[in-house]
Amino acid sequence: MSSEPLLITASSTVSALGRGIQVAKTALLQGRSGLRRNDYDDGRLDTWIGRVEGVENVVLPGALAPFDCRNNRLAALGLETDGFATAVATARQRYGARRIGLFLGTSTSGIEATEQAYLQRGSGDGPLPASFDYRHTHNTYSCADFTRQYLELEGPAQVISTACSSSAKVFATASRYIQAGWCDAAVIGGIDSLCLTTLLGFNALELVSAQPCRPWDRHRNGINIGEAAGFALLEPDPGRAGVALLGYGESSDAYHMSTPHPQGEGALLAMRRALDSAGLTPVQVDYINLHGTATSSNDRAEDQAVTRLFKEVPCSSTKGWTGHTLGAAGITEAVFCKLAIENGLMPGTLNLQDIDPGLSAPILRDTQQRPVRVAMSNSFGFGGSNCALVFGWQG
Repeated sequence: MSSEPLLITASSTVSALGRGIQVAKTALLQGRSGLRRNDYDDGRLDTWIGRVEGVENVVLPGALAPFDCRNNRLAALGLETDGFATAVATARQRYGARRIGLFLGTSTSGIEATEQAYLQRGSGDGPLPASFDYRHTHNTYSCADFTRQYLELEGPAQVISTACSSSAKVFATASRYIQAGWCDAAVIGGIDSLCLTTLLGFNALELVSAQPCRPWDRHRNGINIGEAAGFALLEPDPGRAGVALLGYGESSDAYHMSTPHPQGEGALLAMRRALDSAGLTPVQVDYINLHGTATSSNDRAEDQAVTRLFKEVPCSSTKGWTGHTLGAAGITEAVFCKLAIENGLMPGTLNLQDIDPGLSAPILRDTQQRPVRVAMSNSFGFGGSNCALVFGWQG
C-alpha cells in the first residue's frame, strides 16, 4: 500500500556531536566523532559513550518543573534547537492546536529518576523518597506529556517504545494518523538518555564494547551507548519543496527476544515494504543509513538482508559518530538522511579499519560528497521490531 509523501518542514537534532543540524553536518564532514570514554556514573564501566554536553544544567520552565529529569531536559534541548519550537508555533497558527498530532519514541524515558530514587533509599526496603514523581519522569508517556505542554499542542498524542526502532516507527504512525484524517500535521521525534539500566543491562548481555564501536569491522565487539533528542514536523501539503518521508515499512522477526533472525528475514521484509510504500524500486535508492550497531550478529543479519535486496547501493553506519542512541536512533539517523539529500553527502563509517570478509554490503569508510536523491534509514530493535524509512526530495 502506497503512502502520501509528508514533507519535513522543520527538524532538530541534539547528540554527542553537539546541538543542531549544522553542528552535526560539520562533524560528519570533518570526521569528528562525539564518542568519549565513559564518565557517566563515575565511569565505573569500561566503555565509550555518546554523552550530550550540558544536559545537567538545563532548567525547565516553571510550569513544567514536575517533569524535571534527564530525559525531559534532553527533550527541551531538542525543542529549542534549530528553531523547532518556533516552527511548531507557526504550524499551530495554521492548523490549530487540536489538529497537530504528537508521536514520540523512547526506550528509557526518565528511568534514571527511578534509579536515583532507589539509590536514595539505600539497601533497606523502606519507602521511596517523597520527591520521586513517577508519572512525570519515568512513565513512558512523560516525554509526550512534557512535549505536548511545551509546544501547546492538543491533538492526539502517543509514545512508542519498541527499543531501537521506537523513533523510526513514529514516522509510520504519524503517516497513518494523517492519512486517516485524525490530524493535519504531526510532530514526531525521539528522546533517549543515559542511565544505568541501559549501560549495565547491555553490559550484562555482553554487548557493550570497551573501545569505540566499529560497525562492519572484522574485530567489532559491541555497542557504545549514546543519548540524543530529535524532532521533525511533518506536513502533507505545505506548498513548498524539500525532503519528504516517501514511505515506511515495518515487520517483526518473531524469532528471538534479543537476537535478530540470522538471515535478516524481518529486516528484509521491512525494507521491501518501505520501497512498496514509497512506490520505488531498489535501484532508485542512492544511500542506506544502516542500523549498524557493531555487534556481530546484528551486522551480519543486516548485511544479508541488504545484499539480498540491493545491488551496490552505498551504505554506512553512523553509530561511530553518536553511539547507539537506542530509542532516539531512528530520528537521529532520519535527520542524517535529510542532511544527505539536502547537501549531497554520504556519511562514512567511523572506526572501521578492517572490513569483515564475511560481510559484502558496499560499506563506506569515509564521508563522500555525492548526489543523494533517495535515502533509506534502517532501525531494528530488540525482539525483532523492524522499521525502514525512505526519504527523498519533493517539489
